[in-house]
Amino acid sequence: MTARPWLKSYPPGTSWEAPLRLAPLGALLDAAVQRWPANTALRYDGLQLDYAQLAGHIDRVAGGLQRLGVRPGVHVGLYLPNVPQYVVAFFAVLRAGGTVVNYSPLDAGHTLRHKVEDSQTTVMVTFDQPELLQKMEAIAAQPPLRTLVVATAADFAAAASPAPSDALAPGAARVPFATLLAAAPIAVPHAPADIAREVAVLQYTGGTTGQPKGAMLTHANLSAAVSQVWHTLVASKTLDEGEERFLAVLPLFHIYALVVNMLFGLSIGAELSLHQRFDLETVLREFVERRTTVFLGVPTMYVAFTGHPDIERIDLSSLRFCNSGGAPIAAEVYQNFVRMAQCRLQEGWGMTESCTMATASPGFSHYRPGSCGIPVPGVDVRVIDLQDQRELPPGERGELCIRGPNVMAGYWNRPDATAEAMTSDGFLRTGDVGYMTDDGFVYIVDRTKDMLICGGFNVYPRNIEEAIYRHPAVEEVIVIGIPDAYRGQSPKAFIKFKDGATPPTLAELKAFLADYLGKHEMVQAMEARTELPKTAVGKLSKKELQAEAAARA
Repeated sequence: MTARPWLKSYPPGTSWEAPLRLAPLGALLDAAVQRWPANTALRYDGLQLDYAQLAGHIDRVAGGLQRLGVRPGVHVGLYLPNVPQYVVAFFAVLRAGGTVVNYSPLDAGHTLRHKVEDSQTTVMVTFDQPELLQKMEAIAAQPPLRTLVVATAADFAAAASPAPSDALAPGAARVPFATLLAAAPIAVPHAPADIAREVAVLQYTGGTTGQPKGAMLTHANLSAAVSQVWHTLVASKTLDEGEERFLAVLPLFHIYALVVNMLFGLSIGAELSLHQRFDLETVLREFVERRTTVFLGVPTMYVAFTGHPDIERIDLSSLRFCNSGGAPIAAEVYQNFVRMAQCRLQEGWGMTESCTMATASPGFSHYRPGSCGIPVPGVDVRVIDLQDQRELPPGERGELCIRGPNVMAGYWNRPDATAEAMTSDGFLRTGDVGYMTDDGFVYIVDRTKDMLICGGFNVYPRNIEEAIYRHPAVEEVIVIGIPDAYRGQSPKAFIKFKDGATPPTLAELKAFLADYLGKHEMVQAMEARTELPKTAVGKLSKKELQAEAAARA
């Protein structure tokens, strides 16, 4: 790859060639603790911890984990909602020398068992909520899990008594998180000898096809990703170190929130206000009362914002950076949010395997509707032909491939899957179909697996969804392919309509879409739903509807 057309599109103050900080993840937090010890680090349900207090908790929990046998090569699962224990446990595991394995509270029992067995997780940290604890207790009754650490809402309420030595012995079946908080601080924190090879986090992919795979994210991968965010937002003067207030509602076990909310936020001395779930009224109220400056969301959240009847009268002037990620945001939704909320919004694109970021909008003034921006510092992007894998020129559609220091080391115990995902010269095949303009802006058309073949034509559901979002009655939409005896596949739209709106008939919808869609991509079926399926981070999810369609077929 010789040409990098995006270089001409970098705004003043940022550079694709900017040096990226590669460091152990613990060092990022240590530097913040040294610079801003009295800054508030975490807020949650009345609890407030400053950076010095957070560091003290991490040291004690790390000491307790070491006494439980956590060391290099030991995998520790975090099966937690957005609570302070997640942040403490994450850094404590790394400080003790272990590897973090993230688990989604929304995972089904069989998925949890697969991840536990595949990753060989031996210690699991979870929360005393029935929907979490009961699932994990059933799994903890059999190998490889040997220790269940249980956190509660009262863990930080008062200083606990020092932990007796026998309470933290390797093989202990059940340990209160409060006991770890009372342990003796770690004596010699683990220092990764090779940050480019030592895996900090096993982050399982969504598993839309087959069983989920564990992406091996090294300290270098993740710290490079944090540095890319820093160069995108701090070097450009969008955000200021030691001054920002994040509202963190996206789940920290997800790579998007893990990197940008937690790792980046803490690395710049920000305040993180943790919420377990997205509640529209609560979020808007906190925006105003806490003068929130940073909010990361997914497209469905911005749909909810624009549907709020008072959004144009709510003071959102404190927000300095809003970002939509996890899935492409429809241009109509973007424009409605910016117009109604009078708030700036950026978009980016990435995936688990790239530690979230591959491209980002280069500043608010450079936003282009429908584009996910230009490659972030240090990342190369190219487009290859879906058939012969040759590199395509600007403007032509193909599979997007990326290469950079933030790209995973590979899939855990899956050399076959790793080889399939990587090109011979080290580019990751993303599975996203898109194109690049001659000045380096990337546009996502769809997922390769979501692309439909209708009567011999390539049809991209996202194009259809973008068109349907233009209808004033539509709140959310998912388009999938259904079997068609004549055309092979036909597009079907599942639509959640706005409260009080009059849903169109299929014929009325097709008439509305006639100006936006070609005949080969016109929706051929429609079904109204009161709710559409979503993933753990609130992204609209096709796989449940695809499974329904397959069962019907």
